[in-house]
Amino acid sequence: MYAISVAVGIGVWQLLAMRYGSALVASPAQTVKAAKELASDGTLGNSVIASGRRILIGWGLGVAVGVPVGLLMGRLPVIRLLLDPYIEFFRFIPPIAFVTLAVVWLGIGESSKIVLIFYTSVFIVTLNTIAGVLSIDESKLRAATSLGANRWQVMRSIVLPATVPHIVTGARLAMGNSFLTIVSAEIVAAQVGLGALIWTSRNYGRIDWVFVGIITLGILGFVFDRVLRIVSSRVLRRYGVKL
Repeated sequence: MYAISVAVGIGVWQLLAMRYGSALVASPAQTVKAAKELASDGTLGNSVIASGRRILIGWGLGVAVGVPVGLLMGRLPVIRLLLDPYIEFFRFIPPIAFVTLAVVWLGIGESSKIVLIFYTSVFIVTLNTIAGVLSIDESKLRAATSLGANRWQVMRSIVLPATVPHIVTGARLAMGNSFLTIVSAEIVAAQVGLGALIWTSRNYGRIDWVFVGIITLGILGFVFDRVLRIVSSRVLRRYGVKL
């Protein structure tokens, strides 16, 4: 079925290229040729490595911070009341609004892009983790407490296992949003990366290069999500949750 779906998509793409011409829509053959051209001089490979590294680091930091913050906010009402106004305020401001400030504060190096992806990821993971904690049946928590379990034991034995599916969902959503952020960040403040490649292609009027950059982003995101699903399925298997 995957092969049929891909074949249909390529067929529609070819028809659009024939209808509108190469000035607007690069054909599959032109895109493949352009990809070989960019790969031969190392541009495509370097762009994939640069963007992939930034996404993984920023997203990983977002998960590493978002999960414990979400667990604390879900379990401790005082922490939730203190942090909730800030989360509700900043999560509605898109990362692209901070691109200029990130460049001014952190420069055009790796830090600015990584911080923007972290900003994209951390709120999604935090909110999904909080939702997972708050969805736990209170009777289970009371039963564990009445049996003598301390806070750490309750967290380890009940809260964390019940929250893992929500954490995984948040991590996958955050990964998708990281790809949205990396393009805008690299367009403004990067010489290497898929976003920078797309912007440079636009400046040179190379529609075929633009298509290469866009399709490479989609393939990279597909691969990252598949790997995340495989890893997550192993973690969730013992909880009876299927991705």
